[in-house]
Amino acid sequence: MLSAEDTPLVQEVELVPETSAAERAVADLLPIGAERGLAELARDAVPVWFHTFALAPGIYTPGLARDHRYRPQVLGAERFFGRSVLDIGTFDGFYAFLAEARGASRVVGVDNEQYVDWIRGRFGVDLEPAAGFDAIHRLIGSQVEYRRLDALDVGELDEGFDVVLCFGMLHRVSDPVAILKALADVLEPGGEVILETYGSTLASDTPAIEVHASGDVYAGDDFVYWGFPPEGLRRLAGLAGFGSVEIVDEVEIDGHPRIIAVLRAEA
Repeated sequence: MLSAEDTPLVQEVELVPETSAAERAVADLLPIGAERGLAELARDAVPVWFHTFALAPGIYTPGLARDHRYRPQVLGAERFFGRSVLDIGTFDGFYAFLAEARGASRVVGVDNEQYVDWIRGRFGVDLEPAAGFDAIHRLIGSQVEYRRLDALDVGELDEGFDVVLCFGMLHRVSDPVAILKALADVLEPGGEVILETYGSTLASDTPAIEVHASGDVYAGDDFVYWGFPPEGLRRLAGLAGFGSVEIVDEVEIDGHPRIIAVLRAEA
């Protein structure tokens, strides 16, 4: 008979939530239009999706993301057409594929694939790295290039980009200035980083950032470190070498502040 000391601990895991209507609206920005059978095969080939894709009429991937409807305002075709794009923390690659569909001349998606551990810990699922990205890449015959790479190491790509997408990541890194500097260093003159991250309840002109305790923002999530008011973000960007910062929007989603900004390199 096992004693309490010998009994293995069983970690509680969550059920994968239903796809949100908000994310289906975002997915509709990139209608793939695959044949129904191929769409279902692609959807079912991946046990957990983060991004929602509109694979065919009425067929969506069951993405975990809840509501990114505030992002498309900075993702018009004029931002991408004829330009080279780097998507940091690409995960399933929705925004990389969207940039390609909107006329980008070259798109590279990078991810350090730490989300594999997050998916295992949260849902008890062993997810193959880049499984969702690969499924969509095959389905649409994409030319987007994927690299397993940490954001701090993007200099190893040894090329410059006109646009860098950095969504939902800056508040999760231990050194935000180092990340911003690494992104600034791969921008072409006049290039821009489209940044979306966790906002702040501090006054917009406060030259500071909020520091969150583990689990303070999302229950069970120990990796949201910072909250950024506009002036705090401007000062961080200045330390990283950006020429200007445009605060595009501040929104609240399910009680959580988000901030969207465009950080521009000197021309």
